[in-house]
Amino acid sequence: MKIRLTLVAMTLLMAQQAQATSLPQAAALANGTTAASASTAYDALENQISQATINALKGNAPSLKREQLEKTKQTDTQADRAWLKASAYDFQTKANQQAGIALLSGFSSLPDSVLKANLQTVTEINLNASQATRQKALTDAEGQNYLYFLADALGPRLGKAFLTAYDKGEIGKAAALIKASEVSTSAAKKHFNYDRPFLIKGNTIHLVPDDAVVKDNQPYTADGGSFPSGHTNAGYTDALLLAQMLPERYDALVERGARYGYSRIVLGVHYPLDIMGSRMLTQRNVANYLNDPRYQALFKEASDQLRTALEKECGTSLVECSKTDAKDDPYRSADMKQFYRFSMSYNLPKYSEKATRVSVPQGAEVLLQTALPNLSAAQRRQLMINSALPAGYPLSGSTPEQAFWQRLDLPAAFAMAKHKS
Repeated sequence: MKIRLTLVAMTLLMAQQAQATSLPQAAALANGTTAASASTAYDALENQISQATINALKGNAPSLKREQLEKTKQTDTQADRAWLKASAYDFQTKANQQAGIALLSGFSSLPDSVLKANLQTVTEINLNASQATRQKALTDAEGQNYLYFLADALGPRLGKAFLTAYDKGEIGKAAALIKASEVSTSAAKKHFNYDRPFLIKGNTIHLVPDDAVVKDNQPYTADGGSFPSGHTNAGYTDALLLAQMLPERYDALVERGARYGYSRIVLGVHYPLDIMGSRMLTQRNVANYLNDPRYQALFKEASDQLRTALEKECGTSLVECSKTDAKDDPYRSADMKQFYRFSMSYNLPKYSEKATRVSVPQGAEVLLQTALPNLSAAQRRQLMINSALPAGYPLSGSTPEQAFWQRLDLPAAFAMAKHKS
């Protein structure tokens, strides 16, 4: 059975594809997901996330010092690493890293016009970011080794339940599996060896003083290669896997991955291409794991524990707990789907107008399986094709795999299915 769209849904999608979101518009949407939003309930959740992150980084110390930042990770209470270790699951990190380098190989042949626009875009986003957006970017950055940042994509009620369950150790299997599924970008960084924006001669990047986490006003910086982004790889992986476990909040969580990547540009330590490349890697890696029966067994066990714990903390079903008032839920706004579409290209110039047909790699449709359980694999593949970003944007490369993973718009595919007749 073919999926048919209502006229309204198709019109909206076509408008989304045809009308680009400007940098100022994207900045306004990003600012709406900070503690400067128009919702008291959402602002309270943002502040709770920020304080939980600081408390975790501080640990048992009387105050948070900068030297503590590099040493912190999920506690044994938060993450059930013993359970994961006992499974003896092989994440095949080196093989996945090499596959990632091949997937991103198109970076090496990008024209100077794209690289110039890449620097111009990060400079504009960085210099024009609001104070609230900068503070959220700092919290996102320093909380990389934790899952706190995901709570704001769950809405005020479920978000608070998630924070409580996480710190009580009630979702330890999910916390351990999600973080262990992040495939390090270190090999790719060394391979591409691209300098960060603030190291480019003549740059005007503003390194953001820390007034949000350590609060010592020391400018945030980063070392190592720029392409692809390690933080974004972690943020997208965490968001995409939690979206599989909580399909009630699927689109919001996937969009949170994009918003996390945006934070890296706000800080001036990554380019748009770094964020785009990491999204491609994450989608490929998560699909690869979810198609492995051994991983699926771990995933189901972790997901079941997470969902039971959240229902306990909510005191009701997840369907009910995930419901929100629109004003308190910026990640469920239709505008955030525009933001996600924007984040797929950051309006960088097309360097090829070749009309490449989207070819879905075998098994890629698993990324929509829990979100759209009533659709067949063929239907989910067709959704991916119908909602794809137009061809020609940077990193879409010359192979079917490169084109697919760059052009894959999961929130748009999900929205299409929800509007089927």
